[in-house]
Amino acid sequence: MQKSNVVFQKASHLKVNSKLPDVGTTIFTVMSRMAAEEGAINLSQGFPDFDAPAELLSLVEKHMRLGHNQYAPMEGLMILREQIAAKVERLYGAQFDPETDITVTSGATEAIHSSISALVQPGDEVIILEPAYDCYIPSIKLNGGIPISVELNSEDFSVPWEQVQASISERTRLIMINTPHNPTGTVLSANDLNQLAAIIRDTKILVLSDEVYEHIIFDGQKHNSVLTHPELAKRSVAVSSFGKTFHTTGWKIGYCVAPAFISREIRKVHQFLQFSVHTPSQFALAEYMQSLDSYQFLADFYQQKRDLFLKLTEKAPFKPLPSRGTFFQLFSYRGFSDMPDRELAEKMTKVNKLACIPMSVFYREKKDNHYLRFCFCKGDDTLTRGAEILSSL
Repeated sequence: MQKSNVVFQKASHLKVNSKLPDVGTTIFTVMSRMAAEEGAINLSQGFPDFDAPAELLSLVEKHMRLGHNQYAPMEGLMILREQIAAKVERLYGAQFDPETDITVTSGATEAIHSSISALVQPGDEVIILEPAYDCYIPSIKLNGGIPISVELNSEDFSVPWEQVQASISERTRLIMINTPHNPTGTVLSANDLNQLAAIIRDTKILVLSDEVYEHIIFDGQKHNSVLTHPELAKRSVAVSSFGKTFHTTGWKIGYCVAPAFISREIRKVHQFLQFSVHTPSQFALAEYMQSLDSYQFLADFYQQKRDLFLKLTEKAPFKPLPSRGTFFQLFSYRGFSDMPDRELAEKMTKVNKLACIPMSVFYREKKDNHYLRFCFCKGDDTLTRGAEILSSL
């Protein structure tokens, strides 16, 4: 073969104008990578270190061997959408048509991005509540939207609805909420939903509700989905995740529920962003969900882990903020150190061999209230070893 004489040189005249010039690698990747490099216990990123239910794994293999290995319908398998519709009606008393109102997506992140892409036009304003999960603002900006931040109350992270109302303008198109809330573990009440409904009643504003932790809520509380509120349900998108529910974050399967006039637009984006989702997993999930026990035990399961982690960290020099849902626990370290939260998180990972997430990354302006977020969706041994480190500080 004749050797090529072509020499490739750096094209210094070429340039990419970034759509996200202020965005780097997500903190979850950074801290998980650092934990792996340092041999640290990883209580940073929200993924379990235990396996998915054995029955669910067997069902995936079953459907692979049955030949369910080609493209699923773009909107998701009907049998899975029917199970989702039945669950929504059972839990929230709301009826949604699986044919027109439910879309299976490649994880909740894709559902959120597709919803924003479908609903937000360039120049539209989107109100978000901070601290906020880090995919919200990039998705808004990528679609030409303008994120408008409203900070949750600093002590208990409740929603200052009067500030939300004051932030509404004629360009407001969407309000994003998240309950149970990542990263704080707070939950919205029925009264919160009533206040939101009153604020947007005479407007054209829609709601995007991130509810991926809908089944992980503690102390006998009820999950107040937007789907439980008849007025909000008519103008909202509710997003959820099978990854959070069934310990399968790596499968990246989620879904969104919305009235047909909204779902129709979301599907237009979804079909070109992802088209369809892993087929045998959809068959497996549809079959697995026929048993109510597949998700109804989750609250008790994770509450036991929350309570264990809190008990094990009683002697730690940190103050816990009550976690009402999710699998995250916030600790204030104000009486322990005045070090910036990211600096402390990195030091703990490298020196103490325990990784967590600094809260400031969930704010646009990197507000530092001296909180660290720890993930307790781990095996009891992992939690015990992590608590021992915290208690030794």
